[in-house]
Amino acid sequence: MERPLDYLNNLDRDDWLIGYHSCQFNQIAQELYLELTQLSASGTPPKIILAEREPLRFLASFIAACAANCPIFLCNPDWGTQEWQQVFDLVKPDIILGMAHGAQGMGNGNNYQCPMPNAQCPKIMIPTGGSSGQIKFAIHTWETLTASVQGFTEYFQLKQVNSFCMLPLYHVSGLMQFMRSFITTGQLCIQPFKAVESGQILNFKQSEFFISLVPTQLQRLLQNLELTEWLSQFNTVLLGGAPAWSELLEKARFHRIRLAPTYGMTETASQIATLKPDDFLSGKISSGQILPHAKITICNQQGEILNYNQIGNITIYAQSLALGYYPQTKKNQADFQVDDLGFLDDQGHLNIVGRKSDKIITGGENIYPAEIESAIQATQMVADICVIGIPDKHWGQVLTAIYIPKQSDTSALKIQTLLKDKLSKFKIPKYWISQQNLPRNSQGKINRQQLQQIATEFLHNPIT
Repeated sequence: MERPLDYLNNLDRDDWLIGYHSCQFNQIAQELYLELTQLSASGTPPKIILAEREPLRFLASFIAACAANCPIFLCNPDWGTQEWQQVFDLVKPDIILGMAHGAQGMGNGNNYQCPMPNAQCPKIMIPTGGSSGQIKFAIHTWETLTASVQGFTEYFQLKQVNSFCMLPLYHVSGLMQFMRSFITTGQLCIQPFKAVESGQILNFKQSEFFISLVPTQLQRLLQNLELTEWLSQFNTVLLGGAPAWSELLEKARFHRIRLAPTYGMTETASQIATLKPDDFLSGKISSGQILPHAKITICNQQGEILNYNQIGNITIYAQSLALGYYPQTKKNQADFQVDDLGFLDDQGHLNIVGRKSDKIITGGENIYPAEIESAIQATQMVADICVIGIPDKHWGQVLTAIYIPKQSDTSALKIQTLLKDKLSKFKIPKYWISQQNLPRNSQGKINRQQLQQIATEFLHNPIT
């Protein structure tokens, strides 16, 4: 198997990084690689925090660190002081590449012994869990990331992958777009979402490119007719990061967007299930078939494997599985039990129902918010919605909808009336809290802890 250094040495093309000078990438990577190998010569490779804002420097630094066999921690330059303190306490880095705002003055500059051995595969730590306030790093290797790329290319029957990236490179969704292009010698185009939204679009042939979006980005692009037309030219539009709502999917299908809804996570090095665009356009609604490098089983609470169309707990087996969370490495991690509930239909497509941890028990009834949120979205009266459970002495929990109305005069009563024919009475939220925005991270995932605080404050101090 080729190592990061092999790819770096063989990279003699000068046109693969659209919008940047590829030769500058090579120069930065080669120079940093030499510096890091010299530092490593005396003993343990240094632990590196990578918090570069500039994409070319980020990617060149990433490859150099991998080639030099240094443990590397991908970080968000925009983390706040509290988050940076968490990271420094956990990582105790030797080197910081790209000084993030908020990071100044933290860490005491000492060199620390790195607990990871100088193995033949560099450890790549990718952040996860930031929306809950507790940052963790999933431990990946060049092998796990490459396994994800191989599964992707086999599934889509490609030799080369050209990617257009608008997602953060420190996040698995952005990093894997780079990995797919880099490993398959395809082209990579990187542009900030705000630049695209304002109409500053680079010149390339969309029909030969994959693009990855989160639902909130797709929603904003579909509000602009020119950008909708631009998006419809792409070979495939991968959609993941957070659940997409029915109205959004219907709008994408109406505009003939070649959408490929995906299911995956940081721990699996991005998607392990993907619905192919032709299936999406023909009306199928699921996360698609399982990619070749992965396997999924659906089990009941007793661990027994369930038949098709039976909802249960999802367990993932994949060659792209993370080795654990830093600093605990599991040498032979064979499977990964996730918080999601779902089923495999008779075509082998994965369908996600909701998260176990989001389950709300009210009056003895088990309720999964995803179903209710989908029904509320279908009324077309809300711009965004999240349903949570608030503790209640009588019912255990009561359903609470926190939403952004599309029109300022939209009342909760109007929405409730529309829901009466669609949902059982116990599934219609009791409390309705209107907000101007909902707390979501850059991937579009909702911060439920923050919503719990909003709901608690509202119910203690209702607006009269």
